[in-house]
Order: sequence, then C-alpha cells, then structure tokens
Amino acid sequence: MIVSTAQDEEAPDAGDFLLWILVWSELAAFGIMLVAFTVAGVVQADKFAAARAHLDPSIAALNTAVLLTSGWQAARAARPGATRNRSRSALILAALLGFLFVAVKLFEYSGEIGHASNEGYGAFFELYFLLTGFHLLHVFFGAFVLLLVSWRVERSNVVLITTLWHVFDLIWIVMFPLVYLA
Repeated sequence: MIVSTAQDEEAPDAGDFLLWILVWSELAAFGIMLVAFTVAGVVQADKFAAARAHLDPSIAALNTAVLLTSGWQAARAARPGATRNRSRSALILAALLGFLFVAVKLFEYSGEIGHASNEGYGAFFELYFLLTGFHLLHVFFGAFVLLLVSWRVERSNVVLITTLWHVFDLIWIVMFPLVYLA
C-alpha cells in the first residue's frame, strides 16, 4: 500500500522540468533571432526603414488581437476549476483563433513576398520571413496540438500546451513592435 504524503504532493513533476526546458529553449531561440534582427536593423538602418514601409502594421495589430484572444481562451482552458467541457470548448476556440492567425499572416505574406528579392532592402525581408515564419510554424503546430488535447482533455496536457501557447504570445508581443513599429 502506497501512502501519499504532503511532501509527495509538493514534489515537482519531471514533466514540469521538461516543460520549462522547452519554454526556455523556445525563448532562447527566438531571442537569438530577435537580437540578430535588431543588430541588422542598426547596421542597415536605412534599408530596414525602406523595407519596413512595405509592411502593414494594421494587419499585424489585427493578428496581435487574434493571438491574444486565443491566449485568453487557452488561459480559460487551463483554469483549475474548469470542467472538461469548458476546457474543451476553450481549447477548440484557441486553436481556431490560432489558425485564423496563420491565415491572416499568409495573406500578409502574399503582399510582401514580392519585395523579398529586392537587394535595396538589405537583409530585412530574409530575416523578417525567417523570424515571422518560424513563429508562424510554431503557431500552426501549437493550434494543431490544442485541437488534439481538446479531443482528450487531461489536465497535464492542457497545462503543457497552454503554457507553450502563452510563450508564443509572449514572443509575438516582443516581435510585433521590433519588426513592425521600430
């Protein structure tokens, strides 16, 4: 017979440790790319300013609102008192908003891709597509995982994916002003 003690209940789960390794590795990877983008922007300030004029900050602002609303739904799904049905509904809505983010970003790309080969913009569009595209893939994959978790709601999986989802939100919140408004 195994008796649970208060000490056992407070011990961190090995999954928590792995989750935080994943979170910090994501933050480090995006941090390196954001620093590279910023440094290149300082070195090629005129070219970056000219290239940035071809971006539409209003579309990016819309996408920010979509992603933050999705994050709000993810937070609702992870609330300790949430029922399975409420978690499921919130996860599905978060995923659908994530896919909407992807659709809006692809629409935005369709107007920008033609500028990518213009050497007058320096490294801006190469770094822009690398940075935002890497984020886009994370959002797409994350939205898919949100749907998978909604299918069989288990607390540990909900916490895992919603924590990562919030990391994607945080990255976008830093990326948005650096890329579109600087």
